[in-house]
Amino acid sequence: MKPSLLLADDHPIVLDGLTGLLHEEFDLVGTARDGRELVDLAIRLRPDLILTDISMPLLNGIDALARLRAAGVDARVVFLTMHVDATYAGSALRAGASGYVLKHAAAREVVQALFEALRGGIYLSSEIASAVAAVQVAPCESASTRLGRLSLRQREVLRLLAEGKSAKEAAAILGISPRTAEFHKYRIMEILNLATTADLVTYAVRHGIR
Repeated sequence: MKPSLLLADDHPIVLDGLTGLLHEEFDLVGTARDGRELVDLAIRLRPDLILTDISMPLLNGIDALARLRAAGVDARVVFLTMHVDATYAGSALRAGASGYVLKHAAAREVVQALFEALRGGIYLSSEIASAVAAVQVAPCESASTRLGRLSLRQREVLRLLAEGKSAKEAAAILGISPRTAEFHKYRIMEILNLATTADLVTYAVRHGIR
């Protein structure tokens, strides 16, 4: 019996390519084009594996994973992403991911990552593995030091997120594009070493950024 697999990416051409690549090895039970759809399908379908991007509309992949874990979904999750920054990978692993593969990787690496996850292991693309290890063992900075690394714009975005605004709403208030607001949000999470939006809001409230 093939392991069941749910795919998530906001680009139809990527989903089509992955379907063609993986259908012989896995039972493809569904596809999602945004983070909320991913959460809904995973809760309903309970796949063995999820292969997802990080950057998606409505809800990013890392936040989606956090919601799935909170809902009791124990599917192994592998991220397939363009983000080569080790801090993204670190956030994904802290959220409970079983793999982090770069989109320019060979097709066989995607399959290898999924089967490694299925066995209970963790798979990282070789070109990012050492950088992730360095991030994981780096000395911890104090909260004030990390906050001091935020730019004025990033602090503005963080304050609005802490008030319950979405990245899109924050963008409208600040007069920037939604994509720019999302970028600031990801950079803030990297700098503060946070995995999910919920973590980010909790951190902001705890440190009086409201």
